[in-house]
Amino acid sequence: MNPNVKLNEKIAILATIDPASAAVGTVSTAYIPVANFSNISALLKIGVIGALGTIDAKLVQSQDAAGTGVKPITGKAIAQVLAAGGNSKQVSIECRADDLDTNNGFGFVALSVTIGTAASFIDAALIGANPRYYPASQYNQAGVVQVV
Repeated sequence: MNPNVKLNEKIAILATIDPASAAVGTVSTAYIPVANFSNISALLKIGVIGALGTIDAKLVQSQDAAGTGVKPITGKAIAQVLAAGGNSKQVSIECRADDLDTNNGFGFVALSVTIGTAASFIDAALIGANPRYYPASQYNQAGVVQVV
């Protein structure tokens, strides 16, 4: 571990679900290749959940950036968050490349969030950590306009 390496050199913001009131249904980040990172982490921030609403989230894998053959990554789903006691919470889901079904050509990851019953405020980021090539910030999505 090198204490002189900045955190922004070790992580990248790969994809996001921008802060908004999300309607009932499923919203996902873009599908991101895992080849450039040792770890991928999804951070979901939950604001106000609509009355009787629910939030489910999971990491899914695909064979390409278009989402071909999309399927869940085993063991990479949260327990459902309910409106009762669920407002202003955060959840994190992490995976490694070897969690994917690489033998069948799965090399892309996305965060999939399902909002049930009532619109709810959410915000999420898919983060790559420990890049194969430094700095990780070179892989930031276009929406990242500053790295200080």
